Amino acid sequence: MKFQSKIILFLLCLLSFGFKIEKKKTAKKPVVLVFSLTKGYHHASITDGINAIQKLGATNRFTVDTTTNVNLFTAENLKKYKALVFLSPTGSNIFTDEQKAALKKYINNGGGFVGIHAASDCNFEWEWYGKMVGGFFDSHPKIQEAKLNIIEAKNKMVKDLPQPWSHKDEWYNFKSFNTSVNVLIKVDETSYQGGTMKNDHPISWYHNFEGGKVFYTALGHTKECYTDSLFLQHLLAGIKWVMK
Repeated sequence: MKFQSKIILFLLCLLSFGFKIEKKKTAKKPVVLVFSLTKGYHHASITDGINAIQKLGATNRFTVDTTTNVNLFTAENLKKYKALVFLSPTGSNIFTDEQKAALKKYINNGGGFVGIHAASDCNFEWEWYGKMVGGFFDSHPKIQEAKLNIIEAKNKMVKDLPQPWSHKDEWYNFKSFNTSVNVLIKVDETSYQGGTMKNDHPISWYHNFEGGKVFYTALGHTKECYTDSLFLQHLLAGIKWVMK
């Protein structure tokens, strides 16, 4: 009997172990929503950005939905997303009051937000959004190479980037900047023409905001950004951070 009991116990352990493996295999991947509606300037790199984020998702175990449909911004629908990625949307009055309330509730409930480039060039009428994303676009000079200084060198979102980092992009000047954000990278205004922020010029940052997590990078104007391993490494680290 003792031998039979041991056999039964052994079989039960195997069944339990197999169940755990199967459960792990079928665990749902987190889902992010990439939003890229343009009511103003349309960046030609948006399609490249979507493709790049989808590839990042495929190799880093998260699923990517994409949309330009503001009607998806309901409190119920946003619950399914671990992060919202605003990929260069433009224009004012994008959302209705109800849709704004849904986005605010999403953040208040611990949602993650990633803003790329023109995510600061939209919703100018909405003060809360400006504080959340970290600032509003003001102007930019021509596309040119500049030197980037890594501020939080030990932070995972920038720790493997060169110091300094030479990068070619469209360098946004900001207004209504939220000084409570944590700055990751600044652009050296002495290394290019057209900076207006007295050489105290944040270009990427993050913060905990009203219950949620927010990461923003002003990089990402050009198509070339989305095949640049350094930029994609920086972007992926930001997405991972807001999903934690």
